[in-house]
Amino acid sequence: MYLENVVFDAAEPRRLGRFWEAALGCETLTDEPAGYETRLAIEGGPELDLCFQPVPERPAEPLRLHLDLRGTERQRQTVERLLGLGASPLDIGQGDVPWVVLADPEGNPFCVMEDRDAYSDTGPLAALPLDSADPARDALLWAWLTGWTEAPGTAAVSLRHPSRRGPLLELCEEAGPKGPEKNRIHLDVRLEQGDDPDLVALGVAERGGREVLHPDWGDLPWRFFVDGSGNEFCLLPARG
Repeated sequence: MYLENVVFDAAEPRRLGRFWEAALGCETLTDEPAGYETRLAIEGGPELDLCFQPVPERPAEPLRLHLDLRGTERQRQTVERLLGLGASPLDIGQGDVPWVVLADPEGNPFCVMEDRDAYSDTGPLAALPLDSADPARDALLWAWLTGWTEAPGTAAVSLRHPSRRGPLLELCEEAGPKGPEKNRIHLDVRLEQGDDPDLVALGVAERGGREVLHPDWGDLPWRFFVDGSGNEFCLLPARG
């Protein structure tokens, strides 16, 4: 298994996808009415696809997963470039912090980080911070799902691709429990040839997560899960 997608619910997938593609220097994979996909390739490290799927209306619930961009010593120039692409300043009560909070064109908060040693070799995407009720517990599940391993960082637990390149997956102490609404950004994990999806479902349950089934969803090619803190993720079938 491996981490394949960062998925955004979007009112205008093409507009939002093109913003993030320009922000991160990605390459377009799919540009269709059903969704927009673009790939972030880290030399010597992982590939992550950013997928933008249409929803009837713009999501409004608080984010539990967001993107942190690497600002380095050129943080201010990075912020100005993103503002030029369509981002806007955002005050979420962050106060006097060394990072800069912005909103993408659909209001999703993201941060442009200051220079940190932990962000060496991440590329333009420094981290994927994910809210967690129990970071140590959830890190065990996400490490098993992705093959990423614990790495130095400033979150409660940080995971990183074995190459030690690309972004950190940061398990952060949540401010409050997750509500019933689906998060507007989630992760997808892809099975590899030989992986048994039923055994993976059992492994998710053993590590604090669970599968979610709904009678109205019908027969989908993927399976839908939540981790121990309620964060949604999809398990995609092996390619081929």
